[in-house]
Amino acid sequence: MTTQYAEVLTAPEPLVGRNVVVVGGASGFGLGVAHAAAEAGARVSVISRAEDSVERALDRLPAGVEGHVISALDRPGLDAVFGRIGQVHHVAYTAADAPVTGPITTLPVDEVRRAFETRYFGALTVIGAVAPHLDPGGSITLTSGAAGVRPRATSGVLAGVCGAMEALARALAMELSPIRVNVVRPGFTRTGMWADLDEATREAMFRQTAETNLVGHVGEAAEVARAYIYCMTQTYATGSIIAVDGGYALV
Repeated sequence: MTTQYAEVLTAPEPLVGRNVVVVGGASGFGLGVAHAAAEAGARVSVISRAEDSVERALDRLPAGVEGHVISALDRPGLDAVFGRIGQVHHVAYTAADAPVTGPITTLPVDEVRRAFETRYFGALTVIGAVAPHLDPGGSITLTSGAAGVRPRATSGVLAGVCGAMEALARALAMELSPIRVNVVRPGFTRTGMWADLDEATREAMFRQTAETNLVGHVGEAAEVARAYIYCMTQTYATGSIIAVDGGYALV
């Protein structure tokens, strides 16, 4: 084994002692990322606007994880939180509201604007607040979705949001260099995002997805969380889109 590869394989665990912030970390993908990062030895802080969600998350996460109740759109509040945390090594942005769906021709424009609030403008707000605290060797990982590359007839707004997130990441990779900026693009996954659907509709959607996905099952939050950890620890990836969709975009 060459010295170069030996050094990579024997390097210390890259997240041990690092400050990792997960925005939207009280549920879904974010909760999975927070758990995985904490298990890898990171000092983890989760941010969510819902106090009860933060409390439930802290009960489920390893000891030592911190919780902050604040909206991703509250810039003064975020400035205060990041000021208390201090130096930040990695940020994962997973915050999202329930998808806005429906025909583009009939959806009210206000509904379309709402779809961008938490996912896109929230990400911009968080990045602006955390940028002064980010370690130059650190990373930001955003979240898009398979709808951006394979939209359904009524998911035009969701596709637009996902596409915007990926374009934003590529631009930020240039602007914030050497900080790395990447995107995880999940497919259909069992998370609370679908909680507004009635159980029969939700399970039918998951069943259909499992039947058509190349891997034969619907994704779980823990599976997707691994991609965020990869983006944090892979020091040569930036402006990249990591698809974790079970092959959804191919069929």
